[in-house]
Parts: sequence; structure tokens; C-alpha cells
Amino acid sequence: MTKLTLPLWINGQRTESRSSRSADVTNPASGEVIRRVPLANRADVNSAVAAARAAFPGWRDTTPLRRSRILNKFRELLETHRAELAQLASEEHGKTLEDAAGSVQRGIEVVEFAVGAPHLLKGEHAENVGRGVDCHSMLQPIGVCVGITPFNFPAMVPMWMFPIAIACGNTFVLKPSEKVPSCSLRMAELFREAGLPDGVFNVVPGDKEAVDALLVHPDVRAVSFVGSTPVAKYIYETAAHHGKRVQALGGAKNHAVVMPDAELDFTADAIMGAAYGSAGERCMAISVVVAVGEIADTLVAKLKARAEKLVIGPGDRKDVDMGPVISAQHRDKIVGYIDSGVQQGATLVTDGRGIKVAGHKGGYFVGATLFDNASTEMTIYREEIFGPVLVVLRVASLDEAIDLVNSNPYANGTAIFTASGAAARRFQNEIEVGMVGINVPIPVPMAFFSFGGWKSSLFGDLHMHGMEGIYFYTRTKAVTTRWPEVSDKNASTLVMPTLG
Repeated sequence: MTKLTLPLWINGQRTESRSSRSADVTNPASGEVIRRVPLANRADVNSAVAAARAAFPGWRDTTPLRRSRILNKFRELLETHRAELAQLASEEHGKTLEDAAGSVQRGIEVVEFAVGAPHLLKGEHAENVGRGVDCHSMLQPIGVCVGITPFNFPAMVPMWMFPIAIACGNTFVLKPSEKVPSCSLRMAELFREAGLPDGVFNVVPGDKEAVDALLVHPDVRAVSFVGSTPVAKYIYETAAHHGKRVQALGGAKNHAVVMPDAELDFTADAIMGAAYGSAGERCMAISVVVAVGEIADTLVAKLKARAEKLVIGPGDRKDVDMGPVISAQHRDKIVGYIDSGVQQGATLVTDGRGIKVAGHKGGYFVGATLFDNASTEMTIYREEIFGPVLVVLRVASLDEAIDLVNSNPYANGTAIFTASGAAARRFQNEIEVGMVGINVPIPVPMAFFSFGGWKSSLFGDLHMHGMEGIYFYTRTKAVTTRWPEVSDKNASTLVMPTLG
């Protein structure tokens, strides 16, 4: 049976791609091809950017209050269609419906933040900076912006980008992962229903050909990206070389430090969700536990007991804890990491290889995997696995734990579990990581704070959403004003004005 081929979304309408290439969109729980998606080519990209460029003057001149009202209507439609978007995310990514619904909600919260743009875009004002002279600043949109998003959060990550960019008066071209295109296309339809003018938001699913066309396009002013570190570095270098503003969020190796005074049942429960939720396919997943002191044996035993009870199956089945990973290729890559951990001498406590799910023989499943007695030289520690594999390292002190975390080239998120305020305060001050949790395993900030890591987890100067998102999608202009009297003779001077 011929599968539905999805459209592009350009200039406010479904648009047939001019590309001769397409890709299968697969349900990871069954391995079944459920639809096809065109891989946008340069001509498609040029059409989308041209539509965004043509729409920019009118949208830029639309009042922030009017933009906010359209965003608020969009938020209402997202709420109404939350279950539909969660279903699409679960079907194409494989995550459980409950997890997918939670990620849609986190995206909606960014839209809620963006609705406040009339206040956030006010700028500053200072009266009488000199005699009869006032000064004020303006935050103005920059033009056509681009978002390049990964497969693991089909709704949430795009909403980290386009609602804020559009609230600031920019137009937008979104290039979602070709593995999970349906949420982005559906959100485009809802945004138009909310009253967004044609051309302000465009969607072009595709692969490297579309990405490269966007990175070098002369009419693109800014690029936002979330994905692996090697690709983030490439995105940053290429787009910056072509004169664009860039924020490129890369990979992670997030550590949870567990102190001897931590409440271990609470901690083990928290780590379960952080390590194995979304099958470990999230940049904020805890993939390393640093056990401090004598609690390691007890902690590992609790983690093992919980990991072995996790129910693995299709994301739309009730009471399933963890769904499949995104593809057969990625499943095999994760299994290869597990093999390497065994070969390099880590203790395999729980083995997720070879798991079978009844009725889903073709699904891409990997079970919860737990290693103990790992070291920093092992591949399972050094590389981002992006799957349901948790690694435990043992250290003697908080000093060693902080040094270990700070020595890692990734610096996206980290957490500490402790009952000591002094230990927590020291950890939050000394740790060289962008997002920190204290007894919170996945410290994803709310939309009114920024999201982003340090070191090899971020290329660029500004994080996503929060006020840093506002600043990324705007340019600051300072205006100095004087209204002289006719008799004012101080305007003509050949010396540097001080105004004071």
C-alpha cells in the first residue's frame, strides 16, 4: 500500500517539494513505515526563505501586542490539540504517550513566555544623560531566522525557538528532523489557524542538503540548532563564517553526584526517570552516576532492582515505562557501546541487549542497562551513548566528584543528591556546567530561564528561551535624543562630546 507523502509548509500552505528524494518515516515500536517525507532541496529552501523574507516587513511592523494575541491564540490551539501532538510524537519517536504529552506541555510553556513579548521588548530609558539629552534602547527583530531541530523532541525543541523568534518580530524557517516531521507540520497549520500571516512560519523537512542550503543562504540572519556536538560545531562554524548569528546546542554526558547523606530510595527513583525516560534519548538524560564514599554498593543494588522492573514496550501501550529507540541503526550502535563496556572491564549489572517485546518483533528495543565500576578511560563514559545505558563511577569524596565532572568536555546538565546545604552550595558554585539540579535529576529550567550548557555542549554566546532567547532574536539599538532651543549654541563642537 502506498504511504502518504507529507508536504512542505511554505507561505502559509501545504506545498509539494521539488526534490526527487524522500525518506521513510518509521514507527520505531514496529519498524513499520507509516508515511514518507520529502527531503527538501535547495530550491525548496530558497522558496521558504523567500516567503519568510517577503513576510518580514509586514510582521516586523505588526505591533508586539498584536503578535502576542496571535501567539496566545496559538497557545490555546496547542492546548486543545495537545493529545494529537503527543500521539504524533509518540508514533514517530517511540516515547511513551505520557512522556510525549509532558514534552508538548514544556513547549507550550515557552509559548506562554513568548506571549509576554510586549513587556520583554520594551528596552531601557534614561532621562537627562546630559543637559537636555535623553537616551533609550530598542530591541528590534533581525529578519529571517532558522531552526534546525533533532528527532528526540518533535514538538518541544522547535517551540524553544520559533515562538520567541516570531514574538520578537522575525520570520522563521524550521528544518525538523526527517525522522519526526509531523508535529512541526501540524503546528504550522495550527499557527495559521491562530491568525499568523502567510510566510511568517515555514517548515522544510530534510537532511544535510537542506541544512547546508540554509546555513549559507544570504537572506538568513540567525540559526538555532540542537543536536550532537560534532554537528553543532559544524553548524556554528559554517553559519558564523557566512555572517549569521548562531546558537548551537550540542551533546552531553550528564553526571548525578550522590553523596553519602542522600536519601537513597528517593535518589534511586529520581535517577530511574532521568536515565531511562525517553529511552535515554535526551540531552538532559543522566548517563553517569558518581557514587561518593561507602554508599555505592547500596545505591547500585537499588538501581538494579528498579531497572529490572521497568516495563519495555510500544509507547502507546498502557503502563509501559520505556519505549523503543529511534531506529535499527541507533539500536545497533547502543548495543555496540554495551559490548565495549563489557570488553573494557566494567561490571554489567543489568543487560538490556536482546530484549524481545511480544507482538513487536520488528521494533527497535533496548532494555535498561546498568554498568558499575566504570572508569573515565572507558568508551561508555567518554562518549554520548544517547540510549538507556547508565554508568556508575565510584569516588571517595566530593572533591573528587567535582574534579571528575569538571574534567569532562561536555557541560550540559548535572545534579547532586544530598541532605547537606553546604555540599549543595559548594557544588552549585564550583561545578562548570550550564544547568545544575539539587535533588532534581533533570534540571531543565522553566521557559522564563535560559536553557543551555557550557564547553562542548554549546557553540555560541546565548542560550535558548528566557531573556537570552529574546536577546538572540533581536538587535539592540541605542538612540540619543536632544531637542535644542533655537538659541542653543552648544550643538557645534569639534571635541568629543561627554554630555555630562
